[in-house]
Amino acid sequence: MKIMVKTARPDQPHHSTRITFVFSSFFFILFLCVLSSINEVRFNGLVKLGRSALSNIPYQSINPSLPGNSFSSAPNLRILIGILTLPDQYRRRDFLRLIYGIQSPEGAKVDVKFVFCNLTKEDQKVLVALEIMRYNDIIILDCKENMNKGKTYTYFSSLPEILNSTDGPYPPYHYVMKADDDTFFRLDKLVESLRPLPREDLYYGYVIPCPSMDPFNRYMSGMGYLISWDLVEWIRTSDIPKNHTEGPEDKVVGDWIRDGHRAKNRYNAKWSMYNYPDPPTRCTHELWPDTVAVHLLKDQEKWIRTLKYFNVTDNLKPSKLYHIP
Repeated sequence: MKIMVKTARPDQPHHSTRITFVFSSFFFILFLCVLSSINEVRFNGLVKLGRSALSNIPYQSINPSLPGNSFSSAPNLRILIGILTLPDQYRRRDFLRLIYGIQSPEGAKVDVKFVFCNLTKEDQKVLVALEIMRYNDIIILDCKENMNKGKTYTYFSSLPEILNSTDGPYPPYHYVMKADDDTFFRLDKLVESLRPLPREDLYYGYVIPCPSMDPFNRYMSGMGYLISWDLVEWIRTSDIPKNHTEGPEDKVVGDWIRDGHRAKNRYNAKWSMYNYPDPPTRCTHELWPDTVAVHLLKDQEKWIRTLKYFNVTDNLKPSKLYHIP
């Protein structure tokens, strides 16, 4: 018996299915591309919208130490402390770097700079240059070193040109201080006392004479007084300071402010600022917790007693590398 075997031919329905599948796949891929483009446009729109919204919100940084990544404010108070000193006071500057280098007031930027006039000796040019390379905390003014012949005027009047920048915030500092190198400032207390005060037309310090509590009476002591940035710019441009630069410099600053009818906002920091208690005078005060500054720390014994009283080394971390009882 002959068995006939029918040779199979390409099945037309199967062929049509393959063609349909190919076209479907093509249109599906095309659909995905279109959908992706639409989503990208929407996403870019959302990004632009988000950037626009964020541009109206003050900058905040995330503090990972806070629960839930809470936001903490970026430094919103900027203070420059200029310590007027002499080029040869290398050891004093190194000591003060230790004192201020361990202080980090919350929510504020406090820069401490050492200020003196032009260098005159070869060793200064080398050693001070090394300090600048290492610490970048020195301002050298274009003047001849002096005490009562215009150094304070040169300091304040030079700052706008030195510090104003289109790249940085304006003002570069809300407050500028002139301080002595024998004054100890507790930066957190200083910041705390400044937060509620105006940031314009402000004159802050320890009013002279010592018994007075009236900040409009005479002037602020040279231990450390502070003015707002608008007053710094006024000193630079006004003829009143320019024509009266010589004399007891802290008194001279008070004269400028009086004659220019400036500093409608004044703050007398007594008795958070005072002279070291020994020897006792009308300007001294016993050390106490609510202290911003202690003045007349003329020797190491006074510095040590003051630093111990305020427990400045309490945050020393334990380590096997040292043992300090």
